[in-house]
Amino acid sequence: MTFQRLNPMTGEVASSAQAMKAGDIPAIAEKAQAGFVQWSRLGPNARRAVLMKAADALQARKDAFVEAMMGEIGATAGWAMFNLALAAGMVREAAAITTQIAGEVIPSDHDGTVALALREPVGVMLGIAPWNAPIILGVRAIAVPLACGNSVILKASEQCPRTHALIIEAFAEAGFPEGVVNVVTNDPADAGEVVGALIDAPQVKRINFTGSTAVGKIIAKRAAEHLKPVLLELGGKAPMLVLHDADLDEAVKAAAFGAYMNQGQICMSTERIIVVESVADEFARKFAEKVKSMPVGDPREGKTPLGAVVDRKTVDHCYSLVADAVGKGAVLLTGGDTTHNVLMPAHLVDKVTPEMKLFRDESFGPVVGIIRSRDEDHAIELANDTEYGLSSAVFTKDTARGLKVARRIQAGICHINASTVSDEPQMPFGGMKASGYGRFGGKAGIDSFTELRWVTFETEPGHYPI
Repeated sequence: MTFQRLNPMTGEVASSAQAMKAGDIPAIAEKAQAGFVQWSRLGPNARRAVLMKAADALQARKDAFVEAMMGEIGATAGWAMFNLALAAGMVREAAAITTQIAGEVIPSDHDGTVALALREPVGVMLGIAPWNAPIILGVRAIAVPLACGNSVILKASEQCPRTHALIIEAFAEAGFPEGVVNVVTNDPADAGEVVGALIDAPQVKRINFTGSTAVGKIIAKRAAEHLKPVLLELGGKAPMLVLHDADLDEAVKAAAFGAYMNQGQICMSTERIIVVESVADEFARKFAEKVKSMPVGDPREGKTPLGAVVDRKTVDHCYSLVADAVGKGAVLLTGGDTTHNVLMPAHLVDKVTPEMKLFRDESFGPVVGIIRSRDEDHAIELANDTEYGLSSAVFTKDTARGLKVARRIQAGICHINASTVSDEPQMPFGGMKASGYGRFGGKAGIDSFTELRWVTFETEPGHYPI
């Protein structure tokens, strides 16, 4: 059986994929376990060589990735190419760390004892990836686990099965042993049962999930029943603070990119711009001018900075947040309900307050609010007044002030004089609070995807009290 993914722009069939059921999972998990046995025994340079080939194979599928992302999620060609470039970099970074998965010798109190801390592969890793940055997040779910000697199962998103399948095809071409890299696709109606079966499979030892906080909690609870560790990268409501001494032109550029790149459908998207009152009017004027210069259009034509959002549900949700804010006294500076499809224009709402849904609820669309603060301390208070804590930013010409503010913001990531949207393969990526726990990326990812063991050996005869 298969299921179909429809193009959000046209309603035509964008892709079809195998509709796996929960009953298919035990065989896939067994296959992954067999692949792990072989893959984990390979040396680091052998794993590195295959990963490097996988990076090349990904980039060789450039046209197919662009076509798949445009059709399945309404992405622009630019967003697809950005995805591919960063994803290939992530695979090459994973290849580079195969020889950096090191242990240490720990001094022992016992004469003649040599104590070792060893990092070893864990087993089968389950990676669950979303649709919004499908190549980046699909690759991130499996690259470092593979570098660490694990086998992987990628649970593809129901909204972009072809895009995620292309990742697996590239990795297969690179020459991974049979069973090392696996993919699961399923009809949306079966998602709960399929994911449950994957988590329950005894061969699966750890899970990483990128997606909503609500679903992340369900996965964490299910995994906890088996005492399986989970790495969660969940929702966000990223604040960007603009202090009284900020370079407003730079802040405007970063805010426009952070709020509207990929139509605001990024976990790090700037969702709250918190501006000190003394510069708020000038910033709002400059930012509104910038936003008005960013039209939305058909991503297939490639003539506009904004393309389609993933579905009409997103449009309706965003409009409801705007309506609630305006109804409670906020001011709509740009935008308006001018569409009946998934081409939603950029919306900017000024004078948003904590009583409004737009202040708290993740929009995950092309909507951002300006919140006015009395001063720096109030700006930090507003930034931390959220259940989320993934990314953040602060703009100030005083670097020392920026660092001081950054350390007071409750988020896993903070950028000084840069956008909230930023990622590099070698950086420790992850959040706090309802944005999840654990870290992807570079050496920080090694901890998530290896088992740390204590091993000793004796060089002198033993002495025991009995």
